[in-house]
Amino acid sequence: MSAPPDPAVLYPDAAACGSLAAALRAVAGGRLGAVPVTSSDSAPLLHASVASALPHREPLRISAWSHERRWSIRGADRFQDLPLVDGRTDDLAEVARAARAWHDGAALEDVRRAAPFVHLTGRFEVPDQDPARLTESEWQGMLREASELEYDWQEAYQALVEAAYAEPALRALYPFTSHWALRFSTTTRPGLTTVGPCLSAGGDGRYGVGRGFITADLGLFTTAREAVALAVRRLPTGLGPTALGG
Repeated sequence: MSAPPDPAVLYPDAAACGSLAAALRAVAGGRLGAVPVTSSDSAPLLHASVASALPHREPLRISAWSHERRWSIRGADRFQDLPLVDGRTDDLAEVARAARAWHDGAALEDVRRAAPFVHLTGRFEVPDQDPARLTESEWQGMLREASELEYDWQEAYQALVEAAYAEPALRALYPFTSHWALRFSTTTRPGLTTVGPCLSAGGDGRYGVGRGFITADLGLFTTAREAVALAVRRLPTGLGPTALGG
């Protein structure tokens, strides 16, 4: 793969301003006002962040692509550092509109209305860090992600996530994935406490249930519902409500 071009060639506007942060202010035409916008010391043309007035939001991270002229954003919650919004665009003015809305504490839907390139991850904000709400937020993010995948096995994986969510015993646990294997925790991020079997969707349309990571030592099934039913039976007894992790 060829080396990326000089950032000053891809982003002459940022180079002329001295940084991505300054270019963002320039293209905003005063819209950002006194909003704190900073650039990376190591790569000022490629990275910037915009602080939020809401204490539970991380600064919006803005990254310029290295091989073509385009920008990506990532807006996460502060407790788990999981994205609530992301997106990519070749219009820096759109980024400025998203940054302003994120800073001002606009609702996530309103951030997208301000800048339609913004993608909602499905997670929702939980300012009080209620573990039950964080668990439901993560399930919603996982359901959204599964529905938007573009891999050959997307339908099988989506069926697995939906079948697990339909089971109250699993829905009460915090879900997480590793290499697209579905796992469960009795605590939220950032400190996960794994419990129960690991579920996986194979490229052959079968579903595995295992004690280890992406194994099928407990069984292989032709439907997601069968695999999920076994996972429920293998859960320890006496599990209490999900707790905060970390």
